[in-house]
Amino acid sequence: MKNIFFWSLLILVSSCNKNVVIDPGNDPNFTIVANEDSGLKKFVKKVLVFDISIYAVAEVDDNRLLHAANVMAQYLDNDEDGTVDNPVVLTAMQNAGAAIVMWKKERDLNGLGNSISTAQDLGNDETIIDWHTNGQTGQFDASLEEVFHIISAAGYANAYPSIFGEMQGTSLADAMDIARGGNFTSIPNPYPAGAWYTYDDATCDYRCMVTEYIYWSLTSILGAQENRLNEIDQEWDLNTRDLVETNDPAVYELLTDPQYGFPTVLPDGTYMR
Repeated sequence: MKNIFFWSLLILVSSCNKNVVIDPGNDPNFTIVANEDSGLKKFVKKVLVFDISIYAVAEVDDNRLLHAANVMAQYLDNDEDGTVDNPVVLTAMQNAGAAIVMWKKERDLNGLGNSISTAQDLGNDETIIDWHTNGQTGQFDASLEEVFHIISAAGYANAYPSIFGEMQGTSLADAMDIARGGNFTSIPNPYPAGAWYTYDDATCDYRCMVTEYIYWSLTSILGAQENRLNEIDQEWDLNTRDLVETNDPAVYELLTDPQYGFPTVLPDGTYMR
């Protein structure tokens, strides 16, 4: 984990960049700046990652905001050479107005409305930096999930709508229907025997189910779920790369096809371009 130095009273204005720096920290790649975007008054600070904004309320810890920025950067530039691995995905995210909004209390999201075209929320207290250094045990780092959700939903789904679109009939959705044991627009009770993706949140529609499915699949391939089967088996059974490859070859083939530029290494919040 990087050490962050908090400069609570420092306000600088760059002659080249009109964003007000409120905490330069010591991150080599990202700087927290004051947010002046309209409609987001509660979210007083932000970090830009390849021109994608991560907004945060004042109570969000700066080191967690920077951690989320590093996780996003590693997802998008997994080889960490300073260039996104799939520019088409990044362009789709930018065109969709994709953003992350970080909150300390859930009420921070009240009134957000249509201020952001496509946003994914991430909680301060669920962003767990130490998970990556304590043997991937303890409370899971939810930034791995929420950050990838915006990349998949605003990026891949829009860049490749017939492949990764979040609707029935796409290659990803067809794979999901196999994983769920059938094509369901509502939660089956119970799921068919043999289904390995059994998400049962009644508020999650078909599109949401696709979003969760690609997250479980990719992060299992990358190793994030290896120690978590007892926590997640009510939703997902294939918690390792080998299990996905063996039991869900359709999604494995999609997510390991080099033409799509999916990450091959799990982000740990230490982007070093």
